[in-house]
Amino acid sequence: MCQLLGMNCNTPTDIVFSFTGFATRGGLTDEHRDGWGIAFFEGNGVRHFVDHQPAISSPVAELIKSFPIKSKNVIAHIRKATQGPVILENCHPFVRECWGRYWVFAHNGDLKDFAPVLDGAYHPVGTTDSEQAFCYLLQEMRRRFGDTLPAMSELTAFMREMTAEIASYGTFNMLLSNGEALFTHCSTNLYYIVRQHPFATAALSDDEVAVDFSELTTPKDKVAVIVTAPLTKNECWTQFKTGELKVFVDGDLLPD
Repeated sequence: MCQLLGMNCNTPTDIVFSFTGFATRGGLTDEHRDGWGIAFFEGNGVRHFVDHQPAISSPVAELIKSFPIKSKNVIAHIRKATQGPVILENCHPFVRECWGRYWVFAHNGDLKDFAPVLDGAYHPVGTTDSEQAFCYLLQEMRRRFGDTLPAMSELTAFMREMTAEIASYGTFNMLLSNGEALFTHCSTNLYYIVRQHPFATAALSDDEVAVDFSELTTPKDKVAVIVTAPLTKNECWTQFKTGELKVFVDGDLLPD
């Protein structure tokens, strides 16, 4: 299956270190060679990069590893195709507008016999079960709340309900953000870490790279990283429970 990487912070931060390790799983240290993508929120805009080439050999991925784009919310994905051919329109993350702001979504898993009725404004461009799930989620969100962005507590309750429904069709590990919060759901494998003061040195598991975050941060910084499998070999990552939904805002894990 695919792999996910997300970042949520309280101050704009680059993801070069984490993405460097993550991208090696796109054809070098793992078998996810069927495309990749990444999206960065910046103000009301989104920088969105996708490529159907393996991340390990993609010139666009090399750009991301060398260009420190700073963002408070980032979602990345490397693909091992289960549904839909290896083409650009099937590369995650997917981006749509709702309530005058962008929403970004990526999925790891396989949904069997998932064929929701899409009768609203959201329809897939590609042929993946993932994009279908994203369109269905947004459609039902608009149906539930109308033209007004709900309070975070209401939106979280809705996401908990919808992710459980979609996960009943198969594996549904997912990341979703509107630039304010990062919603995460685990069916099988998902881990997170919150880096904060006092910062220490982190060493990648998939590459010979280490970074001393104390040299790059301030005592007020807080960075949550969510990933399918831990990226570093010397940090303590927390594993999600099956069926668990977690929401991160400004680097903090919100209470249930």
